[in-house]
Amino acid sequence: MQKYLSAVLVAFPVILALVSLVWTPYPPDLADTAARLVGPGAEHLLGTDRFGRDVAARIMVGSQVTLLVGVLAVGIAAAVGVPLGVTAGMGYGDWLIMRGADLVLAFPALLLAIVAGAVWGPSTVTAMVAIGIAGIPAFARVARSGTLQVIHQDYISSARVSGVSAPRIALRHVLPNIRGLIIVQASVYFALAVLAEAALSYLGLGTAPPAASWGRMLQDSQTLMSTAPWLVWAPGAAIAVTVLGFNLLGDGLRDAWDPKEDA
Repeated sequence: MQKYLSAVLVAFPVILALVSLVWTPYPPDLADTAARLVGPGAEHLLGTDRFGRDVAARIMVGSQVTLLVGVLAVGIAAAVGVPLGVTAGMGYGDWLIMRGADLVLAFPALLLAIVAGAVWGPSTVTAMVAIGIAGIPAFARVARSGTLQVIHQDYISSARVSGVSAPRIALRHVLPNIRGLIIVQASVYFALAVLAEAALSYLGLGTAPPAASWGRMLQDSQTLMSTAPWLVWAPGAAIAVTVLGFNLLGDGLRDAWDPKEDA
């Protein structure tokens, strides 16, 4: 049941993003002053905001930003963290790499985004890089843990005795055996990246207006919660569904690849 629920929830932002590439009910940045703060109805399915922009269209386009930040942030974290973790697990610079990971772990994504925003200015790229860097230690730790379990296997010892180089062992023997752990970590961190991007945009450190962003939509609607509640629950529900979907997906993948955890 969980796998079907996670598939449906994960499909939600993906379908929204794909459809919004070719169609939205209204242009997402079209301001119609005559239709300001119109409630949900037949003409505007999720209502309009204080500028008269269609909320449904902005939710759809905002899913593109959410998925882009999630994919690239996870890509940055995995591309740097996994090689470092495998290297450490194989005994090369273990102490130095892991202490460096601890140092990065001491700076949360929000703080990194504040620093990056001060240097380069708030933007989607700034948020994406900050979230990606903040995730490097998590991927490094997971990769190191998986490598330590694999590296003492007999086939690894045989490869070493045969004169196979360390990079070749890592690519041919270690990475294929820890890819399940990496995929699970990627799914879980994707959910964290979505939440972090929404938080950064809410604080004005992520996607800049007028571009549609779920976190920015929440920030814009905070003064209208009592008069126009649909401006809050629409992006809030989108964030909740997406985060829940990827968390459930990560749990399902973990159970599938490591059933011993249920014992």
